[in-house]
Amino acid sequence: MIEDKSPQRTPIESLGEFGLIDHITKNFEISNYSTVTGIGDDAAVLKHTKSTVITTDMLVEGVHFDLSYAPLRHLGYKAIMVNLSDVYAMNAKATQVTVSIAMSNRFPVEAVNELYEGIHMACKAYEVDLIGGDTTASRSGLVISVTAIGEQDADKIVRRRGASDGDLLVVSGDIGAAYMGLQILEREKAVFKANPQSQPDIEAYSYLLERQLKPEARKDIIKLLQDLEVHPTSMIDLSDGLSSEIIHLCKHSEVGITIYEDKIPLDPTVITACEEFNLDSTTIALSGGEDYELLFTVKQEDFPKIKANPSLSVIGHVVDASLGINLVTRDGQQVPIKAMGWNSFKE
Repeated sequence: MIEDKSPQRTPIESLGEFGLIDHITKNFEISNYSTVTGIGDDAAVLKHTKSTVITTDMLVEGVHFDLSYAPLRHLGYKAIMVNLSDVYAMNAKATQVTVSIAMSNRFPVEAVNELYEGIHMACKAYEVDLIGGDTTASRSGLVISVTAIGEQDADKIVRRRGASDGDLLVVSGDIGAAYMGLQILEREKAVFKANPQSQPDIEAYSYLLERQLKPEARKDIIKLLQDLEVHPTSMIDLSDGLSSEIIHLCKHSEVGITIYEDKIPLDPTVITACEEFNLDSTTIALSGGEDYELLFTVKQEDFPKIKANPSLSVIGHVVDASLGINLVTRDGQQVPIKAMGWNSFKE
């Protein structure tokens, strides 16, 4: 099969703003009863019967992603996941999203199609409605801003505050994989720059790359906790790194936390990659970001309900604020935890 060396490039200006909006949103369907009016009017109309949860996040080219190795389809999917994760971190059901993009004229219509294919895939998989947004020009690069909306009974919403002395600290899934996936991508980018003829051998890193390029928000954990009749006392999602998120929980709940190094869930591929890069896996678990797992506290009496579940790991417990925030190492040393996570304002 002969590869097409000149793929079609349709200038965005040939459609115009409204033509582009019609083009990229034509396949989106409404699936939630709370969406009264979606795309097509001056504003969307919603009718939630419960408390409404709203969150917004922005992804900026060169700060949050690198298009030299981030496929646009994956980027669209990830942009939705980043926001849905925040809704689930409130123990709420995600129902709608708005998506706004700013892009330079280097992006043809076909590129926008790819981005929205990923957005459509995410909305369909997680049963959320795209109800609006905006498109505009950018003089620097691609910017994606997503607002996610959800709902939950007022008494079931979980906040960062609420943890108390004796509660257990629990994390879903495993952590550190997304950060190590980024290290793999950055390494292969450097190799390619030095030798454009080189072909990356990344099959062994597929799990790490997927966690970085196409993460999944943990909607399943919210349902699991509901089925187990476990109501978290506090919760946050792991976007900026375990250490930073633990500190957020402690600050808002006015407590301390002790975690145990040997309880931190690490996938074997993370440990192997850390050895390859000469990195400490515990440091990566604490400081790496973009895992989008859920970190939460539960009462001790709920331990029997969660102890045998492979999706949940108890990694520590809540203590009095005077005892601080500490990591107990494998050899029994107690080390203060400092914020080492992602900071977009840091050079």
